[in-house]
Amino acid sequence: MNFKYIVGSIISAPLLPLMYFQGKKIRQTVPELPEAQGIEGFVSKRKGPTFKLLTIGESTMAGVGATTHEEAFSGTLAKELATKLNVNIHWKVYAKSGYTLKRVTHKILPQIEETDADLIVIGMGANNAFKLSSPAKWTKDVAELIKSLRAQFPKTPLAFINMPPIKDFPAFTPTIKFVIGNLVNLLGGALEKEIKNHESVFFNSEKLAFDDWTERFGYEKDYSLFFSDGIHPTVLTYQMWAKNFSNFLVNEVPFKQSLEKVT
Repeated sequence: MNFKYIVGSIISAPLLPLMYFQGKKIRQTVPELPEAQGIEGFVSKRKGPTFKLLTIGESTMAGVGATTHEEAFSGTLAKELATKLNVNIHWKVYAKSGYTLKRVTHKILPQIEETDADLIVIGMGANNAFKLSSPAKWTKDVAELIKSLRAQFPKTPLAFINMPPIKDFPAFTPTIKFVIGNLVNLLGGALEKEIKNHESVFFNSEKLAFDDWTERFGYEKDYSLFFSDGIHPTVLTYQMWAKNFSNFLVNEVPFKQSLEKVT
């Protein structure tokens, strides 16, 4: 991974000045969207105890592009899991747009009030790629995040969502898609390798393919359906993404212990 990063850095170095001016233009033209409102909610499915879900991360988890978290990733994921697992779910979001992994670890994790949880979902990757983090630094920060979460939630399953599909972002130029998109792929590979060193940590390495989604669900191949500002997801994307991820969780995460606790 680091060898590919070095080679990629050498190839990309001449492109950095161009990317700087392109990025500056994008920031001037892309509207600054607020984070979603309503950071916690409850899904009722039955009488009895409640499954506790926490989501943490950057702008995806912060619901940028949606009005409320209930209709964005976290709320949709809670509804899907509540149905699939037949449990009540209390969900809460701890996220901030623009944060890297390190900032999430040092700024957001100390704010978590809960002392126990049945599942923690993590959405990261874009901002580290924008900062041109190396796979080595990214891996180190992933390990630090997991260690910090384990100190507070020693047995809670941790699940990382898919890496952001930067190569599909309509607002980005071909140059930025090439450089940042390839770096995101490297970081995803490094994440997949790192989690093997930790128990009860999962990562959906499946790449998001919007062309497949349009065919599968009968949508037109119009990327404005999927990106609210050319970068962040629309409500439709959040909901499709969350439904897809819920299937991954149900198939890959052994929820038996948590379900026994809430039944």
